[in-house]
Amino acid sequence: MSTIKSIAIVGGTHGNELTGINIVKALDKGLTNQFDDVFKFEYIIANPSAVAANVRFIDVDLNRQFGIHNLSCSNSRLYELNIAKVLDQKLGPKHSPRTDLVIDIHNTTSAMGATLILLEDSPFYRNMAGYLKARMPDVNILLEDEISYLEHPYLCTTGKRGIMLELGCQPHGVSRMDIFLQCETMLQSVFEYCDLYNRDAMPEQPTFDAYRLIENVQFPLNEEEEVTGLVHETLLDRDFCAVEVGDPIFRLFDGTEIFLTGTHTVYPHFINEAAYRNSKVAFATATKFKW
Repeated sequence: MSTIKSIAIVGGTHGNELTGINIVKALDKGLTNQFDDVFKFEYIIANPSAVAANVRFIDVDLNRQFGIHNLSCSNSRLYELNIAKVLDQKLGPKHSPRTDLVIDIHNTTSAMGATLILLEDSPFYRNMAGYLKARMPDVNILLEDEISYLEHPYLCTTGKRGIMLELGCQPHGVSRMDIFLQCETMLQSVFEYCDLYNRDAMPEQPTFDAYRLIENVQFPLNEEEEVTGLVHETLLDRDFCAVEVGDPIFRLFDGTEIFLTGTHTVYPHFINEAAYRNSKVAFATATKFKW
């Protein structure tokens, strides 16, 4: 069994998502952590220039630069791609990482609440999710395993294992104490789980509800790629709520409604995420399953 000895806690991957930045700085300055003697912690502000400018990124999204191809790029003028290569050497390298667990902390402007994002279906992650769910019943568990762990372009994949904490809703460039405290609770629960895992003392976890990513859904667009409508008013602020075939999902500016098609119920999330405006993504969809 590969135990967890080193844990990197990362904030500021997106420079205007402040919870992770606040948590990392507080921990680095001595915020009480009962597991300081159990694990070797590393506290990282991933994108300091974006943090200083209070923007998501300078050139490109840092959390999309950790694909193998990007990391092997020998020359780039893109600030975030160069930062990614530095972080990969610090935490990884991705093909042979030295860090046992990377925890990357994010905020969302959507009403997702506290969400644990996992990139692989394995007993380690499943039991982590179950342990967290037992301590925070309102937490959402989102599994993005549509591609393999190493194929994902996310920063957390520089570790042997990696997870993302997504907390909302919180506007970009804003801090909320309730969100900070939620994040603190999530981290402590993950530390507890890793300690139990190392000691082979993990209690059996009952099944729980989780969500598996299907796809990103764009806003309605015209031939000029201009947005012609918005997320339907009945869908707003209802992340991880069921949407049935035939339910409205968009309303065009002329009043026309667009309805969900297909054969099965979906669970939208990242609804109206402000950071996805440029990519014209309205929300992501998921299926719900017992894990």
